[in-house]
Amino acid sequence: MTETIKTKSFELAILASGNRNARKLALLLPGRLDTKDYACFPSHADYLAEYGFYAVAFDPPGTWESSGGINLYTTTNYIKAVGELIEYFNNKPTLLMGHSRGAAVSIFASVNLAVVGIVPIMANFGEPTAPGEEAMQKGYKLSYRDLPPGTSKTKEQKEFKLPAAYWEDGKQYNAGEILKICRKPKLLIYGDKDEFTPVDVAKKLFEEAPAPKMIKEIHSTHDYRYSPEAIEEVNKELGKFLDKYFK
Repeated sequence: MTETIKTKSFELAILASGNRNARKLALLLPGRLDTKDYACFPSHADYLAEYGFYAVAFDPPGTWESSGGINLYTTTNYIKAVGELIEYFNNKPTLLMGHSRGAAVSIFASVNLAVVGIVPIMANFGEPTAPGEEAMQKGYKLSYRDLPPGTSKTKEQKEFKLPAAYWEDGKQYNAGEILKICRKPKLLIYGDKDEFTPVDVAKKLFEEAPAPKMIKEIHSTHDYRYSPEAIEEVNKELGKFLDKYFK
């Protein structure tokens, strides 16, 4: 059941699992213009709750059920929202788990003192892939996303008019460089058929990242939510990671 909470700067729609008074928090971060209601996130949230986390998936500012216009949707505000959610839930030890651009945000936000570990899935390690010149001249790009639960491509889709400012803002962030200096426990998950981040790039960045660290290849394209087997594979590896570093 969706709940709306008010942080210092945003009204965010969340989907939570577990005991709200748990001593540990997990935040689940959707990819670019994706939603907390895609099937992978409730599955991961329930799994994390079994490990004693209060697990919270949320729609980033300006998207889906979170308030505000799409102009709020920037990498800067996404990172800010993570920090404000951590503060809202009393700065508990926090695990960040994200997909795609959400995975990159988990890396950027790992500098927060409350963050004790990160799980980037199919991360975009560089700046957001720029749209074509025509879209930049218009000042926006039309983007479309499947409707929840997102387990298959939907005929009807949600349209977003994403401003060019999103890409301009994103240029200042490089997740790969931050990963290289992140000394918190990290589980890097990549897909053998990911269309956006090649396998060799993921492996190289893992090698360059400091310990403690784990890595897992899953049999999947970038949108692993389409595959129940891939979602379950992520959960199983997450369990190994939690057993190793958070028992």
